[in-house]
Amino acid sequence: MRNLAIITAVLFLAACGGDEHQDLKEELKVLTKDLRGRIEPLPVVKPYEPVPYKAFEMPDPFGAAKIELAIAAAAKSKGSGANAPDTVRPKEPLEAYPLESLKMVGTLSQKGVTYALVRADASLYRIKAGNYLGQNFGVITGITDNQINLKELVQDASGDWTERKTALQILEAEAVKGR
Repeated sequence: MRNLAIITAVLFLAACGGDEHQDLKEELKVLTKDLRGRIEPLPVVKPYEPVPYKAFEMPDPFGAAKIELAIAAAAKSKGSGANAPDTVRPKEPLEAYPLESLKMVGTLSQKGVTYALVRADASLYRIKAGNYLGQNFGVITGITDNQINLKELVQDASGDWTERKTALQILEAEAVKGR
């Protein structure tokens, strides 16, 4: 029985080592006989030559003067004039919202000052005349019981800043108008 297993194993090994793929091996040998591996030589590295800085009359590109010149040039290209907004002042929270998304929900008076209550998303804000509102540099010029009066700054086609007056009306007043 053991001899039979050995004879069977030898026959299987002999079958695997036959000339079954001999034609592929010969074709591969014919196709690759002219191919020789050739590696391109590395490029010659040019030695580093430092370039001296000769523009001493020009502002230092890494200094504060260069940044100030860029800011001045940007302000000049965007249009300027008496109505140009103050872009350096810190922004107030309600300037992040478009005016259409803000809702006036009421007024409040304390110590002779009238405040408006404005809802933006889920938050309620108390604002007064002089505060900024909306994305067009809108400053509050007055508050009445049913609206907030604003003066916005917008750019016209020539790049000059012009004033535009608008108002944000109370939420309940809009509901009464619809009836």
